[in-house]
Amino acid sequence: MTEPAISVKSLSKCYKLGTIGRHTLVDEAQYWWHKFCGRDPRHHMTKIGHSATEARKVEAETKGEQEFWALKDISFEVRPGEVMGIIGRNGAGKSTLLKILTRITEPTSGEAIIEGRVASLLEVGTGFHPELTGRENIYMNGTILGMKRREIDFKFDEIVAFSELEKFIDTPVKRYSSGMYVRLAFAVAAHLEPEILLVDEVLAVGDAEFQKKCLGKMGDVARSGRTILFVSHNMVAVQQLCQRGVVLSEGRASNIGAAKEAVSYYIQTIAAPEQQIDLGLRMRKKGSQWLKINKVEVCDSTGHKVKKVISGQTVRVRLYYQSEKEKPNVPTQVAFNVKTSQGYILANLNSIDSGQSVLDIHSRGYFECTWPRLQLRSGLYDCTVFCSVNQEVVDWVENAFVLDVEDGDYYGTGRLTHRSQGDFIVDHSWVSEQLIP
Repeated sequence: MTEPAISVKSLSKCYKLGTIGRHTLVDEAQYWWHKFCGRDPRHHMTKIGHSATEARKVEAETKGEQEFWALKDISFEVRPGEVMGIIGRNGAGKSTLLKILTRITEPTSGEAIIEGRVASLLEVGTGFHPELTGRENIYMNGTILGMKRREIDFKFDEIVAFSELEKFIDTPVKRYSSGMYVRLAFAVAAHLEPEILLVDEVLAVGDAEFQKKCLGKMGDVARSGRTILFVSHNMVAVQQLCQRGVVLSEGRASNIGAAKEAVSYYIQTIAAPEQQIDLGLRMRKKGSQWLKINKVEVCDSTGHKVKKVISGQTVRVRLYYQSEKEKPNVPTQVAFNVKTSQGYILANLNSIDSGQSVLDIHSRGYFECTWPRLQLRSGLYDCTVFCSVNQEVVDWVENAFVLDVEDGDYYGTGRLTHRSQGDFIVDHSWVSEQLIP
């Protein structure tokens, strides 16, 4: 059986909070001297003019050190030639993990075993010097990233062409715009050829067109059979590039599995708290109000509340209400429409249109609309809710909630849909027929 390219076993990293933080080395020495002598360091800190905030910080420190576990008992393996995505909120431990794997910092416990030549792309532009030209920085930065001079010579034209900076290659980079700087930095890093590549959020920079180009280059790297550990907040990129994914939450691996399942888990359980919109205090301009929709919940197919929904998956929208009257089997129209940010109505989901025109009205309850195979592409959509009973408008709330949609594998082909192709995804099929003369 082939040995894993990366093997992470019970890896943990703990930081001590409150043991460092004075402004100068003299401050640091005096702080610890006061502690050693049994004096209150707060007197020293406030005496030399530190702010009240700093004084409160020192006071907290004197009560004992605090521990922060950036990583806690992480274990996973990456097979040779596999692309593994690492996803999670800011502060979940993603960058700490990569810094341990690149030996920038040491773990508190556990171990990581790496088989093969490693290159890291933790920060685009590391090693660039503003006084040097683009040409000189390509050679210097390439050397820092592990490339030999003859390798840089061989790839120089390809790097420059990728950056699209031929006219400015002999200009000092201090005169580059931020976008030009990023283009050159990524072009150098993207042309490394290690056995294992560690990448940290490099596709979040540059304009949209350049991000697309970078994503294509990363795809080429992945298809070349190299092992990649890819950290990103771009869920589309993770699903496109990666076979498997690790979801980090508060320093722990909360989910490890196929990339599609890992992204779905992250979006629906970690990316944001459950969506629950309270409309009880919202001012109304329409409706008799004897029935009032006071809360909206957006749920997944299992009925769990979520903030984001995914194209191609089932969505349930619950409209909770309170009513002054109870009416069994009464003609009822309950609906919500979906609009773009410019106010154009894309769809209206209406109980009458779907054939459920007679419903029960209780003193308290909810109406639930099930939307199978969500056809919307990624974006934010404003939704207005409406209810009428016996053709009497009882409640109408403009922009009652927002539907936050992420791109998904709608057709089950392994490819994600893209917003550039329109707002709606349409079920369709194609065939090829022969014309007989």
